[in-house]
Amino acid sequence: MNFWTYIGDSYPQIITLLIEHVKLTAISVGLAILIGVPLGILIAYASKANKPVLTAANIIQAIPSMALLGFMIPLLGIGTVPAIVAVVLYSLLPIIKNTYTGIENLNPQTIEAARGIGLTPLQVLTKVQIPLALPVIMAGVRIASVTAVGLMTMAAFIGAGGLGYLVFSGIRTVNNNQILAGAIPACVLALTVDFIIGLVEKLVTPISLQKGDRVEKIKKRTVQKAGLGVAAVLLAAVFLFTSIGTGNQEGRTISIGSKDFTEQEILGNLVADLVEARTDIKVNRRLSLGGTQVCAGALKSGDIDLYIEYSGTAYTDMLKYPPISDMEKVYETVKKEYGERFDLAVLKQMQFNNTYVLAVSQETAKKYGLGTVSDLSRIAGTMTSGTTFEFSNREDGLSGIENAYGFKMGNKLTIDGSPRYTALDGGEVDVVDAFATDGLLKKFQLKTLTDDKHFFPPYFAMPVVREQTLKECPELPGLLEELGELLTDEVMVELNYKVDELQQTPEKVAGDFLKERGLVS
Repeated sequence: MNFWTYIGDSYPQIITLLIEHVKLTAISVGLAILIGVPLGILIAYASKANKPVLTAANIIQAIPSMALLGFMIPLLGIGTVPAIVAVVLYSLLPIIKNTYTGIENLNPQTIEAARGIGLTPLQVLTKVQIPLALPVIMAGVRIASVTAVGLMTMAAFIGAGGLGYLVFSGIRTVNNNQILAGAIPACVLALTVDFIIGLVEKLVTPISLQKGDRVEKIKKRTVQKAGLGVAAVLLAAVFLFTSIGTGNQEGRTISIGSKDFTEQEILGNLVADLVEARTDIKVNRRLSLGGTQVCAGALKSGDIDLYIEYSGTAYTDMLKYPPISDMEKVYETVKKEYGERFDLAVLKQMQFNNTYVLAVSQETAKKYGLGTVSDLSRIAGTMTSGTTFEFSNREDGLSGIENAYGFKMGNKLTIDGSPRYTALDGGEVDVVDAFATDGLLKKFQLKTLTDDKHFFPPYFAMPVVREQTLKECPELPGLLEELGELLTDEVMVELNYKVDELQQTPEKVAGDFLKERGLVS
């Protein structure tokens, strides 16, 4: 599929995500102006507050964006609120600093003259200082706005939407068309924002500070005002259009979440489509939220009502038990303790077991005679691993299997998502972690190594639902059990492959499967 074919097939989604991106950015920059300009004025008048305010703004700017977002999640949950708060904090420094600089650098004689004609301090500020400092202030707003467009791509990590969804989804599935479909509109949006705020900057610049004939300046300003008016109308139309129908919905509504990889997005869409088609329940899709801790935290806080977890992940990562291979014990323990500790219901396991596997290229397997993890242990010291952040930091991950089989990798790289497959294909790493039902295994034709010591625990998919949601929607267990009976290992490999290699969307793959199996009409 070429780029333009992808755009033709996916333009409704791209437009929707672009509108979300515009709204999130506009809200963030607007709040940053409301906070930053008064702070800039404050430190211009109260010199003792200068250093503390600017130091705090500088420290916030120095924090990596993903780390700041990580701090927001436990406090504010997932969705638009933490994303907006993070971008607002990042946008403050240029606005505060330029407001302060613009006011501080005004000609003292001008200020003295204003006071000499009897203006009050408030009048001096509003009628002299702010108007004269506006060009400098707007330059700060311009920098903050363009930066905010780029920063807002991280909103996709926590289900807030925006163009980042396309970028990160494309990276995970090695889909360059999807990456470009998110990156190009984001770039155009940043340039458009820069142009519009540049017009505002010129409009607020006093004519006496500009060069050229006064009449020409007035004509130019008329054109600029017209262009700015059109932009304002378009922005207002975007907010009005996307706000219609977003009020409180009548009847039952649940939010369904998912982690941020292909299989989870497919599962999220399968569950959401099935629930909407077979019941009167309305579904909010909060897909591609992040890792286990993000989704579990969202479920416990009520930001989502349901998502598909894996039994081994819940047992080791959430309940902190050492990994075991007893499927029944793992499931029963998770079901019991999730109810007692988190007030969450664990429903019947689905048929597929998406356990961890280690994978190597066919060439490497043939060269060293690799068929099992024990075979790998003989030469692991000479090899480089490329594993995800989660696998690198879990007891049932890299350190655990090294201890169980008695080996140490020669070199360890942490590469999240599908780029680790690309690194393996390019010979930059020798072994990667994968999921047993990962479509990229089929795409890259990799050799999976048998876990001959049965180290990895079972990872059967299982729906986890809030108890309160289950009381309000008692038909959910029956529907999810019906779906789970059809989802075998082979089925999930094929569904994942359709997204990862054939570049179909998770929405289409899920919808087609439900229709083919007669679950929806």
